[in-house]
Amino acid sequence: MSITQRPVCGLLASALFLCGMSASPLSAQDVGGGTIPNLTFTSWTGPYMRSQMLGFVRPYEAATGQRLHVAHYNGGIDEIRDQVESANVIWDVVDLTQADLLRACDAGLLEDISDIELPDGSDGTPAAEDFVAGALSPCGVGVIEWATAFAYSGAAFGDSPPSGIADFFDVETYPGARAIRNDPTVIMEWALMADGVARDEVYPLLETDDGVARAFDVMEAIRPGLQLWSAGREPVRLLNGGEVVLSSIWATTGATAAKEEGADFAIVFDGRILEMDLFGIPKGSRNKAAALEFIRYASSSTSLAQMVSHLPNGPTRKSSLALLSEEVLAQIPNSPSYADNLSLVSDATWWAEHHARLDEAFQAWLNKNDRQGPAGTTR
Repeated sequence: MSITQRPVCGLLASALFLCGMSASPLSAQDVGGGTIPNLTFTSWTGPYMRSQMLGFVRPYEAATGQRLHVAHYNGGIDEIRDQVESANVIWDVVDLTQADLLRACDAGLLEDISDIELPDGSDGTPAAEDFVAGALSPCGVGVIEWATAFAYSGAAFGDSPPSGIADFFDVETYPGARAIRNDPTVIMEWALMADGVARDEVYPLLETDDGVARAFDVMEAIRPGLQLWSAGREPVRLLNGGEVVLSSIWATTGATAAKEEGADFAIVFDGRILEMDLFGIPKGSRNKAAALEFIRYASSSTSLAQMVSHLPNGPTRKSSLALLSEEVLAQIPNSPSYADNLSLVSDATWWAEHHARLDEAFQAWLNKNDRQGPAGTTR
């Protein structure tokens, strides 16, 4: 993919942040030589949207004199498909998971933005080198790296808590009920990593019947009393309520919830599975030029750093890390602090091809012999 660079101070993002905080707000006519149409930016709601509003939406409006329309959705590509197929595209920039972006791109639902001109990093690093692997694709530009890690109850293990991914499956040393997301992703990678499989061999092994069986053999230890969750706050409730002693958890949700009053759990970053969100432009957007300008602004080093300062996701630009406080760095999943911990980047393309097969096997494994919850109810 060809990524062209612009001088740092030639971009809208740079005008406000990278060239000095004292710069006065730009008028709409200052951007691209003409008036920018109003844009619709669509993302996830809740604390994540708040971090984006404070990180780059409101600053963008201040810099351009434009007011963005901000919409929210619950992920997936059905709404984008409906808009594109009906020739009624009302979203201009959408925050998509990597898996959804790849599916939408393959289906022809997103604009090709492989020639987007992105600013250098705040430290002068060219954009093509500054973004983490996978963040620049033909249909998208990376926003955040997020992760699934695991957390343990602070009351359960005293001075010898679990510290590695193998401990999640070690019910003899760390007895008690576990909770995992009701999905084969993450837990199956974890099982093989815990069993000593090298990271680059995890997905090839899961393509084989023997590899799938091996993962389930490791997972068998945690099946008695296993709880399932689907919403991000459920692991917090299960841990704080004493229903489980260990749970998979979205790292950003956990880092935020661990600071709440009454919380008594800690996160372990060893074994974390990293995933990504990216910006994409629905095919047929009437505001493509302005959408590209917004993406350039929102994906600058400073914009990403400001966003994750309000919610500790990982910025997709390496140069953003130097702009973060030590407190924030300690919470984000791609922090240099955890470079020595085991991690795996989720292969969204691989899962798009194999998810249906493994989910069927996963559900069959869950329902084997009427698995019992800790309260005695069949789950």
